[in-house]
Amino acid sequence: MWNQQPFLKPDLESGSYEPLYPIMSESPELRWSFIRKIYSIVAVQLLLTAAVGAIVITYDPIVTFLTTTNGGFACYILLIIAPFITLCPLSYYYQRHPVNYLLLGIFTISLAFAVGLTCAFTSGKVILEAVILTAVVVVSLTLFTFWAAKRGYDFNFLGPFLFGAVMVLVVFSFIQVFFPLGKTSVMIYGGLSALVFCGYIVYDTDNLIKRYTYDEYIWAAVALYLDIINLFISLLTILQAADN
Repeated sequence: MWNQQPFLKPDLESGSYEPLYPIMSESPELRWSFIRKIYSIVAVQLLLTAAVGAIVITYDPIVTFLTTTNGGFACYILLIIAPFITLCPLSYYYQRHPVNYLLLGIFTISLAFAVGLTCAFTSGKVILEAVILTAVVVVSLTLFTFWAAKRGYDFNFLGPFLFGAVMVLVVFSFIQVFFPLGKTSVMIYGGLSALVFCGYIVYDTDNLIKRYTYDEYIWAAVALYLDIINLFISLLTILQAADN
């Protein structure tokens, strides 16, 4: 347990001491170290996703095999459900090194294949636009959340609303599978989905700053990574529908 008396960091300009966020009861150096660790893991995940996605997009036999053969279709289904399957053992081994990193790698690579297959049927211009928009939004919301946390704002109340919104999106996506909707409906779905995952970026970043414990770095990284990937897919959906 950390000392309940707040550890303060010096403000060199004013000569006073102030915490990383209000009512902080731990060393800012330790929390910053934890935050840097999470963003380092997420950065590696995103780079791995970009690399795997680029291979899937540029190497045509992969897409051809996965979309035109019976064995490929089975592999495609496996790649889609693999991230969810991997989360089960990850929930048990998330504190055990290096098993947790191995499972996280499997989770990331399998999800990267799914993202790559989605991008394989999209023009390069649309993909680049989605990447730029995602980067701008993620950086902006991250900076805003750190600024807000410094001033005492708390976004924990967003949890139930965001969970309910995700359930609506899941049901809506199933409806689209069985009853395909038009271009306008797809764009509306993409826009709502993007707003929801913007909210999740703020919510999970706030949890990263205040609530995640030091042995939950895997879950913190998974949460932020999923927020970013889902935001990218949502923006890609909007831009792809507008481009058609």
